[in-house]
Amino acid sequence: MARSLVLKVTCGAEDPERLNQGFTVAAAAAASGAEVSLWLTGDAAWFGVPGRAERFELELATPLDQLMAAVLTSGTITVCSQCAARRGIVAGDLREGVTIAGAAVFAEQVLGEGVQALVY
Repeated sequence: MARSLVLKVTCGAEDPERLNQGFTVAAAAAASGAEVSLWLTGDAAWFGVPGRAERFELELATPLDQLMAAVLTSGTITVCSQCAARRGIVAGDLREGVTIAGAAVFAEQVLGEGVQALVY
């Protein structure tokens, strides 16, 4: 049985390499068969909105929208509820497959048996 991975990305386009690394690791883990839960917090919350991932560019990096699609094939992507609220993002604003949830759900996930948690 593959371990579960809960990965939190805490930065936005202002830190493009760290942002991209988080998405890349999440997509690679999903491709390897791990159950992946990708959390978008802080300015990463904007990437839950359609069009944002498509506009992000980083030389020699797989486009974020492709990485997100890879995660969603077998995992989940969640935008932090407080982060969304601070940015005026509501559930209806999100791209297909992305949800909003709070700290209680995150804590439940990371405290699960056999879970690896990473923060970027």
